[in-house]
Amino acid sequence: MNYWLMKSEPEECSVDDVLAMPNATVPWFGVRNYLARNFMRDQMRLQDGVLFYHSSCALPGVVGLAEVASTPYPDATQFDAGSKYFDPKASLEAPRWQLVDVRVTRKTRTLSLAELRAHADLTEMILLRRGNRLSITPITPPEWNTILGLLAESST
Repeated sequence: MNYWLMKSEPEECSVDDVLAMPNATVPWFGVRNYLARNFMRDQMRLQDGVLFYHSSCALPGVVGLAEVASTPYPDATQFDAGSKYFDPKASLEAPRWQLVDVRVTRKTRTLSLAELRAHADLTEMILLRRGNRLSITPITPPEWNTILGLLAESST
């Protein structure tokens, strides 16, 4: 099993939005970074663990637990000329952008970026590296377990 942190701007798609969707599942559309695309296309597997992270908001942080709910498939927004994610170089025969579906399994309290930075076991986490702007990053099993522990501590 792999583990991932996937960022979403709550103005575009919040954890609450996903929970209101059928099966609490959303296609993770609009990724336009090749490395993030490659993570979805080449490394994500069904039921991989996902930390649902709100970014570009007043309190960025982990807001839910989720799982990968599909195998990769072409992101339809690349073909839609009316979409801000349109890619004129993409074609149905040769799509450039892939996505996976993500199912939220549980909303959590917000585990803030500041809290993540303050925890010694997370100092190597890609999210916390200076200059990191990737919307999807791998999480190591120890990082995943540390974050689950932090969330469990706060729920008791």
